[in-house]
Amino acid sequence: MKCIKPILLSATLLLGGLVSPSLVMADDKPSIVEQGKDIAFKRAKGNCLACHLIIGGESPGNIGPPLVGMKLRFPDKAVLRAQIEDATVKNPYSMMPPFGKHGILSAAEIDKLIEFLYTL
Repeated sequence: MKCIKPILLSATLLLGGLVSPSLVMADDKPSIVEQGKDIAFKRAKGNCLACHLIIGGESPGNIGPPLVGMKLRFPDKAVLRAQIEDATVKNPYSMMPPFGKHGILSAAEIDKLIEFLYTL
């Protein structure tokens, strides 16, 4: 019995140390979807609301199509990524800025934006 108590105490401390930090870190950092929404809604970055209607957004534009049903419209994420990176490849007269080509958004920011758009 004397041997079991130190083993249980050690196991509890070890497992407690492994679980607690990950829980704290998870609460501090916004999810990828939340980060993508931030990119879409903020004027300093994606500013998708300037041209598109997005549910939950304020003062949407009407130049571009509403961003709804994105998984159905773009079942292949690579196609959506290509559209965001440089819409002029598919349509040379597109008014959509080439966010990737011109360095407006990084590849990581485009990934986050796509994850958010897939929730719409």
